[in-house]
Amino acid sequence: VRAGPECSAPTLPAAQANFAPHFLDSGNMALFSLPEDTPVGSHVYTLNGTDPEGDPVSYHISFDPSTRSVFSVDPNFGNITLVEELDREREDEIEAVISISDGLNLVAEKVTILVTDANDEAPSFIREPYMVQVPEDIPPGSSLIKVHAVDKDTGSGGSVTYFLQATVFAVDRHSGVLRLRAGATLDYEKARAHVVTVVAKDGGGRLRGADVVLSATTTVTVNVEDVQDMAPIFVGTPYYGYVYEDTLPGSEVLTVVAMDGDRGKPNQILYSLLNGSDGAFEINETSGVISVMQSPAQLRRDVYELHVQVTEVSSAGVPAAQAMVPVTVRIVDLNNHPPTFYGESGPQNRFELSMYEHPPQGEILRGLKITVNDSDQGANAKFNLRLVGPGGIFRVVPLTVLNEAQVTIIVENSAAIDFEKSKVLTFKLLAIEVSTPEKFSSTADVVIQLLDTNDNVPKFTSHYYIARIPENAPGGSNVVAVTAVDPDTGPWGEVKYSIYGPGADPFLIHPSTGLIYTQPWASLDAEATARYNFYVKAEDTEGKYSLAEVFVTLLDVNDHSPQFGKSVQERTMVLGTPVKIEATDQDAEEPNNLVDYSITHAEPSNVFDIDAHTGEIRLKNSIRSLDALHNMTPGGDFTWSLEVQAKDRGSPSFSTTALLKIDVTDTETLSRSPVAAFLMQTKDNPLKAVAVLAGLMAIIVALTVLISTATFWRNKKSSRVLPVRRVLRQRPSPAPRAVRVEWLRFRRTKAAAKFALKEDPSNENENGNNNGPGSPPPPAAPAPPPAPAAAPRAPRAGPARWAVPTVSGSLSPRQPPRSPQPEAGGPTQSALVSELRQKFEKKGVGNKAHF
Repeated sequence: VRAGPECSAPTLPAAQANFAPHFLDSGNMALFSLPEDTPVGSHVYTLNGTDPEGDPVSYHISFDPSTRSVFSVDPNFGNITLVEELDREREDEIEAVISISDGLNLVAEKVTILVTDANDEAPSFIREPYMVQVPEDIPPGSSLIKVHAVDKDTGSGGSVTYFLQATVFAVDRHSGVLRLRAGATLDYEKARAHVVTVVAKDGGGRLRGADVVLSATTTVTVNVEDVQDMAPIFVGTPYYGYVYEDTLPGSEVLTVVAMDGDRGKPNQILYSLLNGSDGAFEINETSGVISVMQSPAQLRRDVYELHVQVTEVSSAGVPAAQAMVPVTVRIVDLNNHPPTFYGESGPQNRFELSMYEHPPQGEILRGLKITVNDSDQGANAKFNLRLVGPGGIFRVVPLTVLNEAQVTIIVENSAAIDFEKSKVLTFKLLAIEVSTPEKFSSTADVVIQLLDTNDNVPKFTSHYYIARIPENAPGGSNVVAVTAVDPDTGPWGEVKYSIYGPGADPFLIHPSTGLIYTQPWASLDAEATARYNFYVKAEDTEGKYSLAEVFVTLLDVNDHSPQFGKSVQERTMVLGTPVKIEATDQDAEEPNNLVDYSITHAEPSNVFDIDAHTGEIRLKNSIRSLDALHNMTPGGDFTWSLEVQAKDRGSPSFSTTALLKIDVTDTETLSRSPVAAFLMQTKDNPLKAVAVLAGLMAIIVALTVLISTATFWRNKKSSRVLPVRRVLRQRPSPAPRAVRVEWLRFRRTKAAAKFALKEDPSNENENGNNNGPGSPPPPAAPAPPPAPAAAPRAPRAGPARWAVPTVSGSLSPRQPPRSPQPEAGGPTQSALVSELRQKFEKKGVGNKAHF
């Protein structure tokens, strides 16, 4: 609509005329259409116009107030945007007013916008729901019902075709007619209704730039009507009936149930017996109840196989379809008898048997005569046997019984059948039904009296017996009582004792009581034999026996007093070195054989101290030289006499005293003469001196024999005797000197040997440990000349622990009292050296001719 002259401004001069703007042909929305699936917010069109004066223009769009504002426009650029969804099926045209203005003039035009179709509507079924009644015998291919669906879209999007999602039925794609498929049938007994899903699809079209096919579904319910085409059907097959021994004639046995196979319109059913009853059974023709017409005692068979026929009767009273079923009727006994045990004289519930213990494995208890019986029949007479009692000893055979069986009991564990453990074995024999609900049962006692056999060995109460008796026990004293037990009875349980073994000689045993005592003549001595070991034997009358070991220890009694080697002993004491006395106690054990020492008398009494445990005697610490002793010596010769005591620790205690003579010297005096020093060193050990002297003598004898033999053979070869002087001239100068020295040494040793003290062999151990680890070493002295390797050694008497006896007493000759100033080397050394020199000179003069 363009504005006319009445709408224009007042007439102005031609030079000032202002013309109205106008739309261009390509920008006025003429013949504009828009698909209904255009998205909201899309730029759908651009308005375009101009002003003759070239002034800027603005654009506007408006709608009728009763309609929606579907579009919006940009006033400066004229861009039109979709702001509401389009739906062709609701609104296929949109009217709007578009306008253009230059600020003074406004030009408006009315436009119609066409909305084109898009495939956005699915088919929709009408006249739902679809239901149809169809007889089950309808011929295949028959039409059942027609379905109809419409689509609001146009073109191919509005065309509808039909499809099925079933296999029994088919549908015409264009007309929607539902048919039964060729070759398919309906069956009321299998399915009384079918639900068919029909799908309606349109021809397809574009929606929002894509090809779309829309569809709709509906269901068709096909109800099948029943037709009389089925035979009768029996319910609850197979059929079993039972007639018991107390059933009365005319009693109901079981009921047969049948129905018309056509459930929709069933016919009446009638029952009848065809065969198998032999007049013993009848059936009610309408209810199907089968009854027994005879008593159980009259029935000749245990099982009857009946054949029941059922017949349909139509509404017109005409017999129609028939069916037959077998019925099994069993004649059964009531479970009214429990299992019963029988002995040789009838029913019995206690069975007894005597047998020896430890029968062979697997042996049958033949003394038991047991029978078990159940008077019922069939499954009611089936029961299990079980032996209740100490497990694993016996087993019963058979385990399962039908009606009746002989019961056998077999030995399973012979070791458990022991008279000593149990003299009577008691069991319960149990019979209990297996398959019946009542589980009837019965029991019988089985009592087995065991008889004893000699199956046990006497056994001592201990494997070892330990006894202690004092060594002074008189003959016939009790030592220990041993006990052995034989569980057997009678003579088999009587035990006889005896002893044997190397240590059994001083002992006897009572054969019945097992008391061990000492022989009447036995004199026990713990010092001779402290322990005895022997065996004791327990034996029954059949010679079965066992052994035990007996250990007897003699308890020491303090019956020995300590003993010194000699009642008078002599010792030489070097200043600073103790001398040791030793006494032995022959008792066997402590404290009886432990000895303590003391000085009981000394004159003067303040010179010596003694160690009470070791017997070592020392000078008091205040005495350090011979000068200090000079005025204290009773005779002025450094010799003391002490009375020493050895006392044991037993109870009561015993003691012994001895006289000890001590010569005191010092190391300076001993070092002045090697010979004297050696003699003083060996004074307390004479065997050492004897061994050295014997070695020297052996060397001299060997040299003498060698020279003599050489001289003899030389003289014999020359056939003349050589003068002595020739021998002397030819003798090598060193040899005679060496031989002479060895000879002199030998003679000196031999001379010194006569000073050795001869003592009783029983006192050989006296002072044997003077040079033990606990004693300080003696002063150093020149060693005696060594014996050659070939020289025989002096025999060593006594056991390995034997100590060399001292000879110190024999080296001190009796002399008058010496002056206060002794000679160099001491009086003892001077006397010994003088005497030895005289003897050596005499021997040397007598032997010069042999050289």
